[in-house]
This record gives sequence, structure tokens and C-alpha cells, in this order.
Amino acid sequence: MLEVANVRLPLDAGLPGPTAEALVRAAAADALGVAEGDVRDVRLLKRSVDARKKRDVHFVASLAVDLPGDVERRALAASAARGGAVAGTRVKRYEAREPLAVPDLASALEASGEPRPVVVGAGPAGLFAALYLARAGLRPLVLERGGDVDARREAVAAFDAGGPLDVQTNIQFGEGGAGTFSDGKLTTNIKSPYAPHVLRWLADAGAPGEILWQAKPHIGTDLLANVVRALRAQIEDAGGEVRFFAQLVGLRFESGRLKALDVRDGRTGVRGRIAARRMVLACGHSARDTFEVLHGVGVFLEQKPFSVGVRIEHRQAAIDRAQYGDAAAHPALGAADYKLAVHLPEGRSAYTFCMCPGGEVVCAASEEGGVVVNGMSRFARDGLNANSALLVGVGPEDFGSDHPLAGVALQRRMERAAFEAARAAGGAPYEAPAQTVGDFLAGRSGNASATVRPTYARGVAWCDLRECLPPFVADALARALPLLDRRLHGFADGDAVMTGVETRSSSPVRIVRDEGLQALVPGKGSASPADSLPVRDAPFAAAGSRRPRSESGGVGAFGACTEGFSGSGLYPCGEGAGYAGGIMSAACDGLRVAEALAHAFG
Repeated sequence: MLEVANVRLPLDAGLPGPTAEALVRAAAADALGVAEGDVRDVRLLKRSVDARKKRDVHFVASLAVDLPGDVERRALAASAARGGAVAGTRVKRYEAREPLAVPDLASALEASGEPRPVVVGAGPAGLFAALYLARAGLRPLVLERGGDVDARREAVAAFDAGGPLDVQTNIQFGEGGAGTFSDGKLTTNIKSPYAPHVLRWLADAGAPGEILWQAKPHIGTDLLANVVRALRAQIEDAGGEVRFFAQLVGLRFESGRLKALDVRDGRTGVRGRIAARRMVLACGHSARDTFEVLHGVGVFLEQKPFSVGVRIEHRQAAIDRAQYGDAAAHPALGAADYKLAVHLPEGRSAYTFCMCPGGEVVCAASEEGGVVVNGMSRFARDGLNANSALLVGVGPEDFGSDHPLAGVALQRRMERAAFEAARAAGGAPYEAPAQTVGDFLAGRSGNASATVRPTYARGVAWCDLRECLPPFVADALARALPLLDRRLHGFADGDAVMTGVETRSSSPVRIVRDEGLQALVPGKGSASPADSLPVRDAPFAAAGSRRPRSESGGVGAFGACTEGFSGSGLYPCGEGAGYAGGIMSAACDGLRVAEALAHAFG
């Protein structure tokens, strides 16, 4: 079988049915310089949209093509001699990817007398780590502070309808993590060897098979719930156990080595202690109280850059037209997306993130008295609006403190300012502050959009977003919008709606890991934890105030001192630990950490 890359396909090849199959077969034969009758089978390995020329929108694909042996040899030789039968195509022998190898450590666990490993958090990192450990025979115990995915859907629907915020089970906390209420985007900027295995395991759990060949795969929030439920069932079938409403509230170490953890039942408040020598910590980027627990026991934390801003909404039809031109109506294309970035003269960057075609802006608060927004799409992406985070990068120089949790304090200040700004504009609790792009750029406020109806479920209050954004963030957005409009016509349309605030783009903290992917914990005689937690209602820091940084790149509780640290048995991973940014990268990091734990155990 041969793999041929960079094959041009017409848009009709993306429609269901035999006509499309014939078009793909003909393109494969043409690319290889063989007769169509010689093509015994062809399947998609990857497909993307090429819309660089609006009058010539088409697909570009990689195909696996099955030919008779002699025809295959001639095609491979001819392609090598001519540089491809069709200009730009690349041909090589197809090599199927082997499944991820998982060791069998059941007998080793039994012989060791150790407690089974614990996984804290059932987001992508935690679920994939737990599934690997369960298949390795280590019978992991998974602790999730929130409810199962069905309880989450009920809690989120109740909050959207105007009910009180459930601080234990919401868009941030519960089975599946924050990604369950998102677009279910499976793209990533990392090139991880675990990525193909994550896609395969997701497909095995019921995700659409097309995620295996789409260049920009997504699942959608409506299908993710079933996938998450299936992953949990696979963990349990392989010997693992999952407990919900079980929140980590304490860690116990002896000479820098994990011995036990304290857990609180979120429904009864009852506390218990669980013996543990190895624990995967996949707490998610919003588990601020968990960061405080870690800081309190001396786990090495450092500040990490992240991004803050707003959600921007346009009519999806306008985005389709801007991206695809006259081809926008073709049924094989679906809702168009975009990804934009601009570097500003003063050194900051502004960019779009987690773009949700045909989606909605969601109520993503997890703490009382704060407003947080995020984006979500269903698999069909058939909503009227498109939305995306519009963010500005922030770093330790903006936090106003050297404390490792100072980034958390910045997030909280923005979220509470958003809550108060909406209330001051006449909004009900948890309505979000919103402003049109036209008013934002003109310095006006209070006018509703004439064409874009905001999708934030609890409603918006039209006001000046500068009341809840740090001045350097607001100024950067104002400078960036016209520049981004040059990259995507209509992006800075005056009726586009900006809703605030988006603060949870990634973790503001990194839990420092050693070469074995274990957290650094002070042993006997090591450095002491840093001072008390930061003041949470301090004003926004002035832009450009530099802070000293540790050798590992952040401002940490112990500076650059790492003497006296050894393997702790605590394996931080995923977004919350500061090593991922999205479903795919978090799941990949979960597999990587689980593999390291299994190797150390074996």
C-alpha cells in the first residue's frame, strides 16, 4: 500500500455517496500515474481545506492507496523518478501505526504491597492517564471533585437558566473537565508521539471516525458527553475505580515522598484519608484551591504566562463568506473557522484562541461573585454565530507580586470586576459585560448590536469593557482589532460583540517537574514554602514591572534552589499543571505521565 500526500480534491469529493468515492479514486490514480481500474482501495489519512484563493477553494488530502504488487512497484519508482506523477504530490510506502504498548504490571502491584495509584481529576489528562494505568493492571483510583457528566449537564443547564452557581459541579469542574463544554477541538500545536493514540482511543470510545483524518478534528460538546462516559466505563472495566464529589484537600509527605492524601466529600463535607505512594495530579486550570493546597505543603510552584481578554462574536455567515467567498454555500465545507494573531509594536501579542464555529458563548464561572466566559460548539456547528477568544498575553511582569499564585489573583480581580461592571450597568447577577467593537474602538458604551445577538445564556449588560479589563489589555485589544481585520475582512466590524471576561485560557501556575515527571517537594532539611497567599483584591499591576525569575523560567516559591528534592511520587500533568493547552495536549501529557509512572513502578 502506498501513501500519497498533497492530493488535490474537488469540494464534491467531500459529499457522501458513490460519486464522491469515485472522485477520490480518480484523484488517487492520477496522482500515482496509474489506471483507475488498478486502484483496489483508497482511504483518507488526512484532509484539509485550501481556501487561499477564494475562486479556487478545494480540499488537499493524504491517501492510502492499495494497488497490485507490480503496479505499486512501478508507481513508486516512477513517482520517485519524476518527483510525483502530479506536481507537488509525495509518494512513499504506507506504514500503519502500531497501537500504544502498555505493560502488564498487575503482578508487580500485587507483589509490591503498595496502594494502587491515585489519579486526581477526570479531565482529558486524568482520564487518559487513568485508562493507561488501568490497562497496565494497576487498578487506579480516580477522584473527581465534581459530578459525573450527566450531573454536570444538569448543573450547567440550571445555572444557564438563572439558578445559583454550583461551585463543585459546573463548566470547569466535573467529569470530562472544561473541554466537555467546548468545541471539542482536537487540534494542537505540539508534535507529540501520543497524539495519534489519543485520537484512536477517542474513536474507540465513540467519537466520530472522521477525527482520524480531519486536519482540524473536533467532536462537539453534544457528542463529548457520550465519549467521556465511555472512557470511564473502559477504566472501570479494566479494573479502575472512579469516585465523584471527591475533592483533594490535603497532601501528606514524609521526607519529600508522598504518603497519603486527604479527601472531602463534596455532598456531605466528610473528610477521609487515602494511603498513596504514587498520584497523578490532573486538577485542571481552574482548581485554585488545589494550587493553594500544593503551595501550603511546599510543592514547588512557579508563575506562568497565560492570556486574558474577551469572547468576540460575529454572524457565522459573515465568517463563511470572508473565508470561502462564493464557495461558502457548498455543503461539504461546513462552518468556517479562523486563527489570527498580531504582534504589537510595544512587544505584546493579541490573538484568537479556541474558535467555535456555529457556537455560543458560555457561562464558565466556578467561583461566586465572578463572571467568566468561554466558547462551545456542537458537532454540527450549526448555530447562527461564530465566537472566539480574543486574548492578550500576560506574564509575571504584569502580576504585581512575586508570589507563585499571583496570576490567580489577577484572574480573580478581572472576574470580579466583570461581575460588578455588569451589575453597575443594570444587569442581574452573572450577566456578562458586553460591548460592540464599534463602541469599544470609539470609546462609547451602552449600545446593543444591530446584527449580532449575544449567545451568553444568562444575558449581557451593555457597558464599557475597560471597566473590567486591565488598561494594558484594553489598549492592546484596541490596537490589535484593526490589524486583525486586515487578516480577516469584517473581524473588526462595528456590530461584532465582545463579551467579558475570558481569563481561563490556560493555567497561571506551573507545578515544576523533575526529569521523571514528578513534582519537586522539599525533603528533610530543604527550603521552606513561600510566604502567605497573595492579596486577592489588589489593583491591576502596572504594565512592564519586571519580576525576578527562577532558572526554570518562572517566579517560584523556592527561587532557583532545587537541592534536597527527589522523586516525590506526585506526577502533575495536563493544563492545571501548566504543561498543556487543550484536550489533545492534555490527554497526550496524561499518557506521557502515566507511562513514566508505570516505568518507575515496574
